[in-house]
Amino acid sequence: MRGQPAMTRLDDALATLGPIAPRNLSRRAGLLAGFGGGLLLAIGVPPQPARAQAMGGIAHARKVSAYLTIQPDGRIRLLNPFAEGGQGIHTAVAQIVAEELDADLAAFEVTTAPAGADYQVLFNGTRRVTGGSFSIRNSFQHFRVLGATARAMLVTAGAARLGVPAADITTEPGFVLHAASARRIPYGDLAAAAAALPVPGDAEPKSPARFRLIGTPARRLDTRAKSTGAAQYGIDMRVEGMLQGAILHAPRAGAEPGEVLNEAALKAMPGVHSVHRLPGAVAVLADSFWRARRAVEAAEVAWTALSGQPVVPEDFSSDGMREALRAQADAPGNPARDAQGDAPAALRSAAKVITADYDAPYLAHAQLEPPSATVRFNADGTLDVWTPNQAPEAFQAIAAREAALDAGRVRIHSPLMGGFFGRHFTYGQYHPMNQAIRLARAVDRPVKVIWSREEEFARDAYRPMGFARLRAGLDSEGRLVALHATVPGEGPVAKHFGGARLGNPPLDTSAVEGVAFKPYAIPNRRVDWAHVPHPVNVGFWRSVGHSMNDFFYEAFLDEVAEAAGADPLAFRRAHLEASPRHQALLDAVVDLAGGWRRGPFAAADGTRRARGLAMASPFGTEVATIAEVSLRDGEAVVHDLFVAIDPGSIVNPAIIAAQVESAACIGLSSAAFEEVVFEGGRPQQRNFDTYRILTRAEMPKVHVRIVQSGAPMGGVGEPGTPGVPPAVANAIAVLTGRRVRSLPFARNRLGEA
Repeated sequence: MRGQPAMTRLDDALATLGPIAPRNLSRRAGLLAGFGGGLLLAIGVPPQPARAQAMGGIAHARKVSAYLTIQPDGRIRLLNPFAEGGQGIHTAVAQIVAEELDADLAAFEVTTAPAGADYQVLFNGTRRVTGGSFSIRNSFQHFRVLGATARAMLVTAGAARLGVPAADITTEPGFVLHAASARRIPYGDLAAAAAALPVPGDAEPKSPARFRLIGTPARRLDTRAKSTGAAQYGIDMRVEGMLQGAILHAPRAGAEPGEVLNEAALKAMPGVHSVHRLPGAVAVLADSFWRARRAVEAAEVAWTALSGQPVVPEDFSSDGMREALRAQADAPGNPARDAQGDAPAALRSAAKVITADYDAPYLAHAQLEPPSATVRFNADGTLDVWTPNQAPEAFQAIAAREAALDAGRVRIHSPLMGGFFGRHFTYGQYHPMNQAIRLARAVDRPVKVIWSREEEFARDAYRPMGFARLRAGLDSEGRLVALHATVPGEGPVAKHFGGARLGNPPLDTSAVEGVAFKPYAIPNRRVDWAHVPHPVNVGFWRSVGHSMNDFFYEAFLDEVAEAAGADPLAFRRAHLEASPRHQALLDAVVDLAGGWRRGPFAAADGTRRARGLAMASPFGTEVATIAEVSLRDGEAVVHDLFVAIDPGSIVNPAIIAAQVESAACIGLSSAAFEEVVFEGGRPQQRNFDTYRILTRAEMPKVHVRIVQSGAPMGGVGEPGTPGVPPAVANAIAVLTGRRVRSLPFARNRLGEA
């Protein structure tokens, strides 16, 4: 993949700062002191369950003091249930609260909330996770009610202070106003009085017609801190008296350490404190990470396979896994729940049948910040854990189990994440937190564990290898009358949850999404899932199954259009006739691109170019993508990506555009170069010297148009990813006259037709 200097992928830089002080984060006092002498608003009575249901799951939205601190100087501290990993969630949530509170966004200071029931804002107040592009779309009403409730309390306090009816009080950003007497009071002066009031259960958000902040491209709150090095990440954590740990995992996952043959020599190395055996790994503790890493990399370990314990087979390989999937491509499977008609029968009677196999490799998350965890057992029997994570309550439960403590005695601190893409969950026993807890217990001192990049690649929860066999039937007029796909494999849902989570009959939606649940009108369609387990650990990856399955489906759809003698855009329009939303989205992306030119055509710079089109429907959002591509020296050059995204309604268009650009970048990088190849049961890619990613010079211009259809709000963090690989592949097919059905593109030397 070649290109020209253009937009860069702006990953969060790591910074170095001092310690994070642990705090007592109890929420049950009637009036709680905030940081710097501020006052928290009182919790009051919880909302009525029926009302919470009616408002879309706002079970904790009236618990104002659990979220907001207003200080005397007017600064507002917001505890956000969601973790910030570069996606802008701290700004977006503050923007919603500021809208309803009637406050300046610049007054907000946002951090991730600790573990606790008050912050389980998803799924009707029962769960919390940063992922699945859930955060804003599933908590929008929650934060609106939170802001409106806090404002109502300030209005009541202001009316009492001024001796006037509350109905005569209004607000402007940061102030309570009494227009008749031209008096106003800063919010900071009213915080204590507001905290003493009962929490109203009837405060309602404002009409969207009166929005001042929501829907505007507000500046992100964390830009300055990240630009100046003030932002603190998990890897920056320091606590007094801590040791630093480096890890060496077994060459094949599941093997266990036996004797460390040169343990005495390791202990004699400068700064080394001790050598430890952990599940599946050896650790060295030292007075610095560099000294610990140098020692552990010199360890000579006799690795063993314990009886009855699963170990990645020594003969496991990516090539072998791909063939295992292919062997099940015609096996009976369980259908996705959008099946209709009789696809196999319709294929047998179709005028023309098109069949193709597509596949995609294992991928690493390769986030900028390597995994880390710092733990400290305290004299009072509590445990503090600092680690990047996407689910504090889940991490609290795991840490409590590992430390043999009650969950209430474990405090999870969630620093900024230097990228995540689904990496910062716990996938099995291999995690720096588990290792750090065991080490800290063993040495009775605080411990920080950092995985080197090599160990991160060795124990990632990889995006699964994907495979699909697609069969389409056309009638005599060139319309799709049947589509039958078989998706053998295993997604992260089946791998880590299984059982009841798969339903009856079992279906791993994370394995079939992007092939199933497509919007095209096809009278007979069926997507079957055949369960083929992965011997290696797999996990959620940005846009999950969509990241590969939309490539399979949308590239195949171009093949079907070609077999029908139809233009790909016209073919899609014909099968979306009943969907004004999708027609408008296609109109938007074509207009954004300055018209539809499939090509090949000559560009102004003399290059021979073509365009490819793809659509995707991930996480409640609709996306259409056009890629403009040329070829040079056997590789594709992507010049421009045009992305129209319809998330229904929006909070911050600037964040959405940045998310789409970021998602397009990772979509292009993964399609062009990225793959983890297993040989002999081991991943061959252990760092960026062998795991190639997109460079600045290879990054195309990304043009974004946001379409607001008024549909229910969808996610924005992931939907920009899956349309890029098929759009580029479809353009390559125009230029070369042949289909690339196996990712990454770099496997193939591309020549012009």
